[in-house]
Amino acid sequence: MAELKIGVVGIPGKWSTEVLADAVAQVTGFRLVIDMAGVCLDLGSGRVDFEGHDLCRLDGLLVKKISASYSPNTLDRLELLRVVEQAGVRVFSRAGHILRLIDRLSCTVTLRNAGIPMPETRVTEDVGAAIEAVHTFGSAVFKPLYSTKARGMCVIKAKHSTARIEKAVRDFRRDNPMMYIQQMVDLPGQDMGMVFLGGDYLGSYARVNQGKAWNTTIHSGGRYAACTPADDIIAIAQRAQALFGMDFTTVDVAETPTGPIVFEVSAFGGFRGVHEGLGIDAAGLYVDYALQELERGRK
Repeated sequence: MAELKIGVVGIPGKWSTEVLADAVAQVTGFRLVIDMAGVCLDLGSGRVDFEGHDLCRLDGLLVKKISASYSPNTLDRLELLRVVEQAGVRVFSRAGHILRLIDRLSCTVTLRNAGIPMPETRVTEDVGAAIEAVHTFGSAVFKPLYSTKARGMCVIKAKHSTARIEKAVRDFRRDNPMMYIQQMVDLPGQDMGMVFLGGDYLGSYARVNQGKAWNTTIHSGGRYAACTPADDIIAIAQRAQALFGMDFTTVDVAETPTGPIVFEVSAFGGFRGVHEGLGIDAAGLYVDYALQELERGRK
């Protein structure tokens, strides 16, 4: 496999990106971390350049992270990868598949259309409808359509005064014209990241709430731990991830008093949770999988 050139799209210096690039280099002898902010597409020549490398001449690309935070600009970066794919380079996961997961609303609509259980959700641009949702849900989580690790999310509670609720809604709407509103779910202090590689189930880790934060993300102080979900929960996560055709992904699932619910399917999946919660080398497994897929494509 030493002749293969596989680049890693990610954030230089970040643990998951560097671990994946190291795993590629260990097998192929080639190491290239690609920061999409430094990529240039020349439509005339069809060249997609990064620091002197034409990405269209690589054998493959592993996309660990497309940007540090999600935004509509992230979708533009994926369009550049579509050009690379058109040139015959295998991108893991395919740009069009990632595209459907970057936008929270796109992911939600796909999941709900397939009958995947999710928290009660309302989506609106109307302030009055958003306020009504707060009163109906009791406690509502307002989520940006483009965000990771609960960044930009806020909880608005019906017990607050009418003026306070309206101000909070309008403050959120200022940066989020289309408001994505979910009923706050009573979690048992943790939720799960259920990991899939090539559509096959690898295992699950828990994100455990360590303090007073309303969410369990590591960004808010949570920690990783091992967990063993029931077969019926694994089956729900399997159905959810299959809708998107990702090469590597994590399905965020929680058990509630009324049954399991899916929050989202990840556009990239988390290596650190797999490593710390399960003791599994996700980067190494991902590289092995990519090499097998590239070899299959050569036959």
